[in-house]
Amino acid sequence: MFKPTLIACSLTLLLAGCASTSGTSSTSTVATEPAGRAQQLAQQMLIVDTHIDVPYRLQDKWEDVSVAAPGGEFDYPRAKAGGLNAPFMSVYIPSSYEKSGGGYLLANQLIDSMEALVGRAPDKFAMAYNADDLAKHFNQGKISLALGMENGTPIDGKLENLQHFYQRGIRYITLAHSESNHISDSSYDMRRKWKGLSPFGEQVVAEMNRLGMMIDISHVSDDAFYKVIQLTKAPVIASHSSLRSFVPGFERNMDDAMIKALAKNGGVIQINFGSSFVVSQANQWGLQFKAALAAAPKGTDEKIFRAEYLKKHPYPFANVDTVLDHIDYVTKLVGVDYVGIGSDFDGVGDSLPEGLKDVSMYPNLIAGLIRRGYSEADIEKILSGNLLRVWRQVEAQAKAQQGL
Repeated sequence: MFKPTLIACSLTLLLAGCASTSGTSSTSTVATEPAGRAQQLAQQMLIVDTHIDVPYRLQDKWEDVSVAAPGGEFDYPRAKAGGLNAPFMSVYIPSSYEKSGGGYLLANQLIDSMEALVGRAPDKFAMAYNADDLAKHFNQGKISLALGMENGTPIDGKLENLQHFYQRGIRYITLAHSESNHISDSSYDMRRKWKGLSPFGEQVVAEMNRLGMMIDISHVSDDAFYKVIQLTKAPVIASHSSLRSFVPGFERNMDDAMIKALAKNGGVIQINFGSSFVVSQANQWGLQFKAALAAAPKGTDEKIFRAEYLKKHPYPFANVDTVLDHIDYVTKLVGVDYVGIGSDFDGVGDSLPEGLKDVSMYPNLIAGLIRRGYSEADIEKILSGNLLRVWRQVEAQAKAQQGL
């Protein structure tokens, strides 16, 4: 079983590549006014958000996000205002492509779109292929665009495709999405064909370790999660998940036993901001709306129906504090070294919390951490240090396996 080395990274250490220290958290807290200090820290620290759905958003309706682009939650001006340095752009492949085919082509098109964005604005963006690239781009004043693939369907049963996507810059893969695929069972799918991972899925885990790709266990079933933990030689991530303790019965989130297993593995859970992931009331609202829509007359326009439904049943948005409650819970359960942020901006529709509506608003989260007594060292871990530690350990494991 992989044994983690805990790392605390100040900005100086982050830019130098992070030196290993003991796992003891700093107890000094920020003394200045939280909102003002949060704005400063947002610009001084690396902020890594492991899940933003810009590629598929632009595939659906193109906008130039190198300038103000109000059609979504991410664009360059708002990212700079919020201090976002390193978004993992989600190469999202809908589950339907497992049966229809075409996932490999779509994935390559979405990667092309991110490379084209860098090509149009090389003074603003740069592709990030390893953990050290983030510090380099930070020093250059550029936003790093790292890539994660949401749904392993494009692998299409061929390990050579996995290597192809690594070469194209994919640095994590969410093994499944809303339906089970040829790799893994999904938490959303009641059909548990594999009772965890498929035989090919077990090969995928081994090959991702060898290549240096982070394994993302968001979306997979509990059995698949535990099989990954059993097989992996490197720490794993939950790129955009929250806690089942706050939303009972929602398997898409992680329960306490899973979080403890993730911490033992040395991995990190990146908290999803979506209200339905964060508060039970919002999750239940979604279920009730689906039931009401299903009971509506055939041919009902969903958009119109939703607008009318909202007038009678307002959506119970989460807020900054309810997101912070998830971070607090992980910290108290296993320690501050195993939690980060994976917002799901541009991926959860109109369900984002009050105070965290777009990428300009990370300072609101930081101010909340300050008010709750987190030290600057621990805030830095949550914003980027923990994820960077995992990424570096995954890279190191791959080099060891390859004899480099």
